[in-house]
Amino acid sequence: MATPPVPAPTPDTVYVSFSAEINANTTETLIATLSNVANKGVKNIYLMISTPGGNVMNGLNLYNVLRALPIHLTTHNVGNVDSIGNAVFLAGTDRFAAPHSTFMFHGVGFDLNGQFRLEEKFLKEKLDAINVDHNRIGSVIEERTNLQRDAISKLFLEAQTKDATFALGCNIVKEIKDVQIPPGATIIPLIFKR
Repeated sequence: MATPPVPAPTPDTVYVSFSAEINANTTETLIATLSNVANKGVKNIYLMISTPGGNVMNGLNLYNVLRALPIHLTTHNVGNVDSIGNAVFLAGTDRFAAPHSTFMFHGVGFDLNGQFRLEEKFLKEKLDAINVDHNRIGSVIEERTNLQRDAISKLFLEAQTKDATFALGCNIVKEIKDVQIPPGATIIPLIFKR
């Protein structure tokens, strides 16, 4: 009688690489990947992230889901964390930045395509939506760092790119260091087709 195969042990930590814009596709793929890993009993997920930012709605959705997963999430800026990517990055319980990484902050905007007519009602609606998004993103930054609301507003207004030393000084990250993936670790690279 053959002996049944022994299932591989569940790894303690899984490393996930996310280098993409934040949109509906990349958000749902990352949520599905991390949920599957958590469902397999992995307790620690190490998210290596570099993103130019993207859609505010998707970024805040991702932030909230990442915070809710029954895992210990570590985020590590391995390049650029820009725009709404900052909120996603701040979902990590432990947060690190590679020595040459940056964090870019700017205000929320909207694109206009094709022919359009600007009227007061439309502009008021858009301005209200921008202010709501600023407040939501600002609240995440204020709750998860030691930056105060005035400093956050200034970052949004002046569209500033900051280095890892700045991030360390305001508790965006707790340490500046390179990623160290141990030999034999489980690594999941997320690849998105254009």
